[in-house]
This record gives sequence, C-alpha cells and structure tokens, in this order.
Amino acid sequence: MSRIGKKPVAIPAGVKIEMDGTLLTVTGPKGKLTENVHPEILIEVNGKEALVKKAEERADLDAMHGLYRANLQNMVTGVTAGYTKTLDVNGVGWKVALKGKKLVMNIGFSHPVEFEAEEGITYACPDERTITVSGIDKVAVGQVAANIRALRKCEPYHGYGIKYRDEVIERKEGKTSGKGKK
Repeated sequence: MSRIGKKPVAIPAGVKIEMDGTLLTVTGPKGKLTENVHPEILIEVNGKEALVKKAEERADLDAMHGLYRANLQNMVTGVTAGYTKTLDVNGVGWKVALKGKKLVMNIGFSHPVEFEAEEGITYACPDERTITVSGIDKVAVGQVAANIRALRKCEPYHGYGIKYRDEVIERKEGKTSGKGKK
C-alpha cells in the first residue's frame, strides 16, 4: 500500500482539476497541464483537496498509486508557483547570453552553442555565468537543464564546466611533481 498515494493533494485557490476519462487536466494561474492516467487509477476532487484512489488492491497499482499522486502534486505546484533550475557556468572566457528566445553559450568550443527555447520553457541570464531555466512542467524543466549541463559537465580538477547551483563537485588534487622520490 502506498503511503504517498493515500495523502490528499491540497488544491489552492484558482486551480481547477478535471478528469475526462483517462485525461487529467490541471489549470491554474500560470497555465494548463495534461497527463494520461492509467484507467484503474481514479482521481476524486472533494472541495479543496483531491484524492488518488485505485480500483483494486494489486502490487502494480500500488506503485502507480504513489506515482500519480506525486505527478498530480507536481502539476498543482507547477501551475501555481512553477519550477526553476539554476545552472552555473565556470571556465576561462566562458559566458552565456540571451538573444531573443535563444540561449547562446561560449563554453570552450570553437563555435558558440545555441539552445532554442522549447514551448513552455523560458531562459534567463541574470549575469554572464548563470543560466535559469523556468517553466510549469517539472519534467520538462529538469530535462532541458540536464541537456544544457550535458554539453560540458564539470570536471573535478579545475571545476570547469556547467553545474547545477546546488551541485557539489568533489575536487581532486591532481598530479604531483614526483621530486624527492628515489
């Protein structure tokens, strides 16, 4: 039995949750999100909270019960507050800038790398070494941030690369000269 699945999801003011067959729609002040739900997972809206229930007791439905409750909570949070991932760029001469909706990065390649903003995703560059990825879909924001980070992951010797703001990179000492050894 899923402990997470049993918890109700609080519905803030201005958020509307609708179930049409297997299509779950959450609408709020920041936008609208939809997701297909397994036919044996039921979502009931009771006033200011929503409950995720399963049609019967089975092990595979237990796993989906908690999953869909977490997804519903993420959708409600996304349409009210949104999600943000912040990336730091570290390298000699490396910088990022915004040109329209494109993110242009000079990150040590012989050419600038451009990232086009996907639908529902916005970029911001508060300074030339910081990238902020924002949107209402938690999965999309995380995937776009991971794609940007994958261009140049942080290396452990000098710390050059792109990393999440809260990521800790363990630094290595590097080679020693070997003097004094015989």
